Amino acid sequence: MAAVAALSFVACGSKTSTTNNQDSDTMTNDSTNVTVNLETSAGNISVLLYGDTPAHRDNFVKLVNEGYYDGTLFHRVIKDFMIQAGDPDSREAPKGKMLGMGGPDYTLPAEIVYPAHFHKRGALAAARQGDQVNPERRSSGSQFYIVTGQVYNGSTLNQLEKSLRVGRINEIFQRLRAENRDQIMAMSRAKDTEGLNALRDQLVAAAEAEADRAPGLTAAQREAYTTVGGTPHLDGQYTVFGEVIDGMDVVDAIQQAATDRQDRPEDDIRIIKATVVK
Repeated sequence: MAAVAALSFVACGSKTSTTNNQDSDTMTNDSTNVTVNLETSAGNISVLLYGDTPAHRDNFVKLVNEGYYDGTLFHRVIKDFMIQAGDPDSREAPKGKMLGMGGPDYTLPAEIVYPAHFHKRGALAAARQGDQVNPERRSSGSQFYIVTGQVYNGSTLNQLEKSLRVGRINEIFQRLRAENRDQIMAMSRAKDTEGLNALRDQLVAAAEAEADRAPGLTAAQREAYTTVGGTPHLDGQYTVFGEVIDGMDVVDAIQQAATDRQDRPEDDIRIIKATVVK
């Protein structure tokens, strides 16, 4: 209970989203993996798109075939974290222009296949708006990132796992609080402090129980994060829909680029041509 002592009913309300929730109409029913080659100004990167995230796979293929990514930049690069691309506004962006808000006029439903797909080094995932405006964790229609991350030792990973559990408890509690909003507001109006405290304790206990039913880090995650590395704190929150199968040396070269205060490389790094291989 001590770990979640800060949970309260203050500012109880429902979240709203300002994201356009139009779904892509490109989804098919097959589960075939697809390979795409990204020819960049730093070299070639080949990515495998997972068949079990079909909406993201098909949307990515659609955009590649339309030439949507051709000429766009890796507009956000953070060493030992990730490299991000897919903003159409970056194509002719002058130096200093803030990027990262561009994309098609739709978002994609989350396809978070966790823990099967996680943020290991080389993972390909969809960018998105934050939970406050995007509680459904819908993905950007075009922007994506490739994970570089870092290697963790066992004790650090254990500590991170505990922190992730606390985060899950908080997330579940906020959902339960929203589901019980009417009851909470009625108790607040009646100044029923005892009832509010009892309900809060009940929801905290329910959140802890639900969080404990979720799996901890799998053997595959532990193996990856203690050997090749990654960004485990993002797991279960973003759609991982593929991985780099060739060209991680190019990804590493890109992440070494000098960047400005907005994490944009000082010298443009561009996707010259994206092509579906198979």
